[in-house]
Amino acid sequence: MKKNKQIELLAPAGNLEKMKTAFAFGADAVYAGIPDFSLRVRINDFTLESLKEAIDYAHSIDRKVYVTINIFAHNKHLAKLPAYIKKIKDLNPDGLIVSDPGVMNTIKENWPDAVIHLSTQANCTNWQAAKFWQTQGVERVILGREVTIEEIREINKKLPKLELESFVHGAMCMAYSGRCFLSKYFLDRSANLGDCVQPCRWEYGVNDQLSINNDQDNPVMIKAKGHDEVFELVEEQHGSYILNSKDMCLLKHIGEMIDAGIISLKIEGRAKSVYYLAMVIGTYRAAIELVQDKKITAAEKKKKINYLYKELESKVVHRGYTEGFAFGRGGHEQNLENSHQVCAWEFCGQVISAHNVERITHNAKNHQTLVKIHNSLHVGDQIEIVLPGYDIIKMKIKKITDSETGEPMESAHGGQKKSVILETIKEVPEFSVIRRLIK
Repeated sequence: MKKNKQIELLAPAGNLEKMKTAFAFGADAVYAGIPDFSLRVRINDFTLESLKEAIDYAHSIDRKVYVTINIFAHNKHLAKLPAYIKKIKDLNPDGLIVSDPGVMNTIKENWPDAVIHLSTQANCTNWQAAKFWQTQGVERVILGREVTIEEIREINKKLPKLELESFVHGAMCMAYSGRCFLSKYFLDRSANLGDCVQPCRWEYGVNDQLSINNDQDNPVMIKAKGHDEVFELVEEQHGSYILNSKDMCLLKHIGEMIDAGIISLKIEGRAKSVYYLAMVIGTYRAAIELVQDKKITAAEKKKKINYLYKELESKVVHRGYTEGFAFGRGGHEQNLENSHQVCAWEFCGQVISAHNVERITHNAKNHQTLVKIHNSLHVGDQIEIVLPGYDIIKMKIKKITDSETGEPMESAHGGQKKSVILETIKEVPEFSVIRRLIK
């Protein structure tokens, strides 16, 4: 481990609330963009105005925002791009994430001093490609998910001045670095323009009557429920690249990623919930600090990181975890059993504030915590409150109070759009998330 090496934990941000949650739980930077030029059209609440607010907020707490302009542009996009770049320049982001050479040239023409990061969509998987992009003025390359740790090490050795970023957690695409056409084929919504409907997660049926038989082969035809299109399921020497890949999780290998030369550890999931962000960012922040703490023995580090891994494994919805291509084996391990793993815990609320709440009890041992409800919360529920710093309060709910009327409630539901007051044994900071054990 290089001494005092500054490692960036980079989080997704689909809106202001998610960005602030990510920062509260330890992210050094976030990536975000508006739908027109970003690879997240759906579940993306940013506008130019809210993006400015996000960047100003991040800079006020000494954090960074990278703006995504990473679609594969068509001529119609290029027509609008110069004006957009000039508006983005005025927002003062810390960098632009770009995949398309045409977009890159347009940025250079309209903002010559822009800091450009090469998107993973550009499929950079070798040192010669990385060198080429460096000569084009790219300051950081976000490597393809297909790159192994040993390949990262070689790229870093040959190009020591080039910043390297890599995904360490989140969804794996069924196509090479996300260049997928299934969504476009089924519903005319292009993944390469940020509008993927994730048909790789759909439930498919195999119909013998769809099989084509001849003397040379016997292909298997598959069909998604609710759709008419039929696909031939093909497997070649490297395996089958379609359908439901497990999610990447390299929590146990952060030290190896850093040693290989990665300076930014990236989390996938701009469409995910604030709970997902709190959990994933919180565990990875804790793991980074453990890895870099020279006062802790290797055995103790392993024990604590295994605990963090189990937290992600058992208390976050996922599709099963894989190390992906990091060690040159496995690759797209598929979850053939279901669309995702069943989780025994449900996200039920986020703390709005532990301050300025009028006390409704004279019990000095309790604190008043204002909570925005997601899903549902009931008296008698066994809950865990996850705090920034990954401290966890475990408790049983004895009382729920309507924050507006002061009246007691037996339960609260997200559809009511209510905030409630819970009594907690200690003060709970803003952005903390609450999960309940599902009975």
